[in-house]
Amino acid sequence: MKKRKTQPKQSSRRDFIKKSAIASSIFIVPRHVLGGPGYTAPSDQLNLAAIGAGGKGRSDIRNASVGGRERVVALCDVDFSGSAKSSVEAFPKAKIYHDYREMLDKEKDIDAVTISTPDHVHGPAAAFAMQRGIHVYVQKPMTHNIQEARYLTKLAREKKIVSQMGNQGASNPLLKMVQGWVDSGKLGKISKVQVWTNRPVWPQGFKFPEPDESEKPEDLKWDLWLGPSKAIPYTPNIHPFNWRGWWEYGTGALGDVGCHLIDIPFRTLGLKYPTDAECSVGAVYTKMWNAEYHPEGCPPSSFITLHFEATEKSKAPIEMTWSDGGIRPSHPTIIPADDDIGGKNSQNGVLIIGEKGIISTNINDSSPLMPKLYLNDGTKEFGPEEENFDEPEYGHHRQWVDACKAGFDSAEHKDLTSSFDYAGPMTETVLMGNLAIRSYMLRRENAKGRTEYFGRKKLLWDGENMKITNLVEANQFVGRTYRIGWDLRS
Repeated sequence: MKKRKTQPKQSSRRDFIKKSAIASSIFIVPRHVLGGPGYTAPSDQLNLAAIGAGGKGRSDIRNASVGGRERVVALCDVDFSGSAKSSVEAFPKAKIYHDYREMLDKEKDIDAVTISTPDHVHGPAAAFAMQRGIHVYVQKPMTHNIQEARYLTKLAREKKIVSQMGNQGASNPLLKMVQGWVDSGKLGKISKVQVWTNRPVWPQGFKFPEPDESEKPEDLKWDLWLGPSKAIPYTPNIHPFNWRGWWEYGTGALGDVGCHLIDIPFRTLGLKYPTDAECSVGAVYTKMWNAEYHPEGCPPSSFITLHFEATEKSKAPIEMTWSDGGIRPSHPTIIPADDDIGGKNSQNGVLIIGEKGIISTNINDSSPLMPKLYLNDGTKEFGPEEENFDEPEYGHHRQWVDACKAGFDSAEHKDLTSSFDYAGPMTETVLMGNLAIRSYMLRRENAKGRTEYFGRKKLLWDGENMKITNLVEANQFVGRTYRIGWDLRS
């Protein structure tokens, strides 16, 4: 397949814009008068497309259009009978596709795409676009597995792609308050971080559903929905949302909100790859002494521990714990018993714990961040519990669009809060937790004919070489197997 080069096209477009601006300066009447307030000339607009136009994809492509400032030329979804219909209504001139590969090969003028599919399609779709010189906005988690995250991070640099992951809270201005508390040394030496969530809030922890072709929605392109995953008959209760609890398609509670929650300490403490990972998971018993065993799916709850080496910001090694399934840390003594930890009702949150005090924050998606500082000497500093910002989702999409226009390595690009240079390593850290969970479920029959769970140990991680060094079998979860035509290099 011949790959087109878009960088010259984008450069010539920018040159045209600059030349047009110079030429138009000889006229007395300003251009905005001719076109109306807020008018953007067609030559100044990005040509946008959406891969995944329903669900979160609706707001992603809408926000990327910046209130109609940019031009949406194509929409791709495997099922336009659902929530994707509203995107068609919002952008009636956009061409409609079911297969993103067909869309990107036919629509030669696409500059940038939003990718808002189930997790298993993030990596292949992003790679397909990036290889064609198209800028990408990819929903969190950036990828389904660690190997994909490393590949896309490298590819973005090689192809000079302006990238952004959809953890919109990374652009929340209130993060600067948390960063200031860390950088000022108010907490003293920071050694521990606790992160937790009430997810999963979808069905999870049981046997994979039985297929039933008779229940397939008429308009759903099931084979395209499966994408890189193995071909199976239509299975109910997977599309459009409950795929999150199955490893073939989703990344569980960590993939859903880990990139929002773990982003806070990862960013403010300047963390790098973890050095190890270990976990335990909740078990369900329907028979005495026999736990249910469904390794194809995420467990009902998990507890994960990661360790990080000291960095310039953290100054000391960090232990980070993650818990999901509604399991949260104990309430610290320094925080009044009637105060929530994290967010409302303490359902989701982050505690950054130092020798002199604690920082407490909520989940950092589109919920109020609620930053709070409690020091041992009784000092307290609180950010607002309610937020009121002018732009949707903190301008996360608009900043990406502006950076696409300015170009790779521009000031706008460098100012992005979640370009792949940052989002790649952070996503790898999030997915390390899932690697630990899946390794925990590994089992075999020992010499005595008994079941042995041989992956229930601390896993030592060589981040640079992307491998577990003390359990070879765990490395199968670093990447995945792809169906022909759907791998990262298609």
